[in-house]
Amino acid sequence: MRQVVRACLGAALAIAIGVGQTAQAAMIGMPLNLKYQIERIKFDGPVLPPMAHIKFCMAYPSDCKTSKTKIVFRGGGVKLTPERYADLVAVNAEVNRSIVPTRNERGVVGEEWIVAPSRGDCNDYAVTKRHELLARGFPSRALLLAEVKTSWGEGHLILVVRTRNGDLVVDNLNANVRPWSKTNYKWVRMQSPEDPRFWSKVAGPAAA
Repeated sequence: MRQVVRACLGAALAIAIGVGQTAQAAMIGMPLNLKYQIERIKFDGPVLPPMAHIKFCMAYPSDCKTSKTKIVFRGGGVKLTPERYADLVAVNAEVNRSIVPTRNERGVVGEEWIVAPSRGDCNDYAVTKRHELLARGFPSRALLLAEVKTSWGEGHLILVVRTRNGDLVVDNLNANVRPWSKTNYKWVRMQSPEDPRFWSKVAGPAAA
């Protein structure tokens, strides 16, 4: 199992460039490409989860169970209201600012995913964003961690948010909330929407 943590030191530059996207701006209205473009991730069978995620679930069991929330998950995702889009923008920006990007030097065996550390890598950004959105009432089925490869070939962990407008990405390497197919990543595996403890291979997008 390859290491998933080599793409995080570029986060500071990405945040500095893109942090101008704010929750207040999001309340005015989400981008047109999120209003009308529905793009779904297709799953291609079960796969072993990352070793670090198994350890993470032991340390944070409440983050690894199917949650019961007031926000309805229906039709493949949650309804993307301006308020919920503002939540995505705010959490993405707040977590990107709050964690100092630090490369993991301990390898796969020593890798730990930690919620809200002062310093961390892409894994810590992703699990912290998921934790914060769960606290804001998003259902666990709509918040899926995903392992990808960057265009320069490094492992990276991001958070996918499943909405009725399509699957969106919040990412420490980009300040914007983007459709998953616009990220230029090679997709490897992702949490199952049926149970956050299980993971699936990613097959490819299905646009509707």
